Amino acid sequence: MLLVATLVSLQSLAQNSIYGTITGQNTGESLIGVNIYISELNSGVISNQSGYYEFNNIPNGKFKIQFSYIGYTTEIKEIVFNHTKKELNICLKPSVIQASEIVVSGGYYSSQHENAVQIEILNPVEITSVGSPSFTESLASVPGVDIIEKGAGIGKPVIRGLSMNEVLVLNNGVRSENQQWSSEHPLGIDDFGIDKIEIIKGPASLLYGSDAIGGVINILKEKPAPEDKIIGDYNVQYYTNTKGLSTNIGIKGSSKSLYGGIRIGAKSHADYIDGVGNFAPNTRFNEKSFKATTGLNKKFGSFNLYYEYFKQDLGMLVPPVIENNLVPEIGRTNNIWYQDLNNQLISSKNKLFFGNIKVSFNAAYQSNLRKLFITGNSPDVNLLLNTFSYELKANHAFNENFDFIFGTQGMNQTNRTSGPEEVIPSADINDHSVFSLAQYKLGYKIRAQAGLRYDNRHIKTLNDNFLNTDTAYHHAELAVDNNYNNISGSIGMSYFITSELILRANFASGHRSPNLAELTSDGMHGVRHEEGNVDLVSEKNYEGDISIHYHTTYFTGDVALFNNSINNYIFISPTSDTTTDGSQIYRYMQTNANLKGGEAGVHFHPEKIKWFHFKSTFSTVVGRQTNGNYLPFIPANKLTFEIKGNKKELGKLKNVYLKLSTKTAFSQNNPAMFETATNGYTLVNAGIGCKMNVQNQTIELTIVASNLLNKKYISHLSTLKPMGIFNMGRNISFGLRVPFGIK
Repeated sequence: MLLVATLVSLQSLAQNSIYGTITGQNTGESLIGVNIYISELNSGVISNQSGYYEFNNIPNGKFKIQFSYIGYTTEIKEIVFNHTKKELNICLKPSVIQASEIVVSGGYYSSQHENAVQIEILNPVEITSVGSPSFTESLASVPGVDIIEKGAGIGKPVIRGLSMNEVLVLNNGVRSENQQWSSEHPLGIDDFGIDKIEIIKGPASLLYGSDAIGGVINILKEKPAPEDKIIGDYNVQYYTNTKGLSTNIGIKGSSKSLYGGIRIGAKSHADYIDGVGNFAPNTRFNEKSFKATTGLNKKFGSFNLYYEYFKQDLGMLVPPVIENNLVPEIGRTNNIWYQDLNNQLISSKNKLFFGNIKVSFNAAYQSNLRKLFITGNSPDVNLLLNTFSYELKANHAFNENFDFIFGTQGMNQTNRTSGPEEVIPSADINDHSVFSLAQYKLGYKIRAQAGLRYDNRHIKTLNDNFLNTDTAYHHAELAVDNNYNNISGSIGMSYFITSELILRANFASGHRSPNLAELTSDGMHGVRHEEGNVDLVSEKNYEGDISIHYHTTYFTGDVALFNNSINNYIFISPTSDTTTDGSQIYRYMQTNANLKGGEAGVHFHPEKIKWFHFKSTFSTVVGRQTNGNYLPFIPANKLTFEIKGNKKELGKLKNVYLKLSTKTAFSQNNPAMFETATNGYTLVNAGIGCKMNVQNQTIELTIVASNLLNKKYISHLSTLKPMGIFNMGRNISFGLRVPFGIK
């Protein structure tokens, strides 16, 4: 404590600032309202009427500063501060295709082009433009990413053929721990107040530990208001197919040192209607959320506190609902066969700056209460999962070219269960890990990264498994008291062949410890009897991928190939054993497996047709066990096209756009066990949007039509497919956003 106090007092003597004027390249005019943001400080300012900006109270050290403005290319400048007052004038180029942004999920604060691991970004505009009641649908717009669907309210991401506990979801950098082992369990995160979503495709266990074997999805919260501003926004969307309404309002403000904000929202959707006019019974869902944040920025550090409450009532379309006609008409109230989910998360993200050394210390506590109501007023399943997680790491910049990270992470988890339907036992789970990551720049041409990590996970089931039942659940042989030790690593490089042409190559290993359901299941799950396997060991994978990226002012192109070998892949298989009532037993087993495939995409904007954009993507993946059997939940090959026209001004309207797109899913003729082949289909989507002023108030309007031609189809990744339920038919969403400011 004495050492920290001494370093803080010395650091407080630093008086770093940066200032300058921002202009547009073609006109030379000053740009008003440009956002100047330093991600590591979680702080920003905006340029004034003269295009002038000034950013004060910057600690000593190396920081990346992002300059962004609608209609112009984002500029990223790296500045080393050492008692510096620096003038930096910026001339922004008109934006045709957005080139790069700062990303935070790769370990370092770096631009997408600089990072040795390719990280995809989805921003709020792209999320809204999908026009789906479930924001997870927007993830499928990224090539190589798909969604396992169970109606409109539940979606699970699939990255390059891996899903469930093989894809790690982060809520603003915090592991989302809410029973993600089932395809019927949603992410537990809403889309209100999102700044962007960062997606890593491929093993990321080096930075995030178990469950990041297939990739990472990091859902990042909105930035604080610019310094000395109080701003807010009101958003509402209406969806014709589900008669759904989504609304939220947020307000936030910042002074020179303090910031804070709150956001509240709600959603309500009725059962969806398919392409032939039939409704999917009990696919209704309702949500409520509340979020609050506050923070303090000083020359010696940044301190941030977040709170989030999210409640979901999700209808379950299961065979008994159809067989017994339990939901005879469309509605939105949940009263039978539904999940009642309550998620609370409080997290603290903090940094201390000591010149070339930056120390991060983060902690989070989350509580997930999961109840399943079948027909009565008492829950048939009652799971309470409480998780405390922490991270401490130091980043030492030895010089402008060499950075080194060393850190430790951990998690303490209590899983308690009660109720007549005992799905998994009560258990305690503890994680401990250490990791290191080095980054080196060799001139302008090469960016290299390498790292190593050790993890230990201990899982112990409890004898007093259930709180309110006298019924024994587990066979004695299914008790667990296991340790799982794993080593992960990665090495990667970006090579700038030219400033526009970038070649990336990565080799990484990851791991996933078996979850409670795989170890300890012992009962009917759906229509089959499932039994766990306490002898399961950790999955381990080794993936090599290579990609090439090319960008100019009017064109971007990407091609990526990967090969992912998994040792001890966990799957469920039928056995010759039966229960006393004659039900066949399905048991979790392990084998080696392999997934391989690739993605490609282009974005073209003709120089002489300034209003026109063309985009296309393609993705493919094949997954097999060593015996030749195909893996489950492998998406079909997918091809998308989009054409878009936009005008900065059209009469009194601003930022007007019109787009038309198609998504083609090819036939999936390689089904896994329990699956059947699926026919291909093509969906047509359209959208229009603009900004306008109404009595000096700016409003933003969007209209998005998904499945415009009302196509009757079934996705291969739909868990409603075995019941013959088609996916959602035509849906038109109407969106209104009203930004406002308080003087």
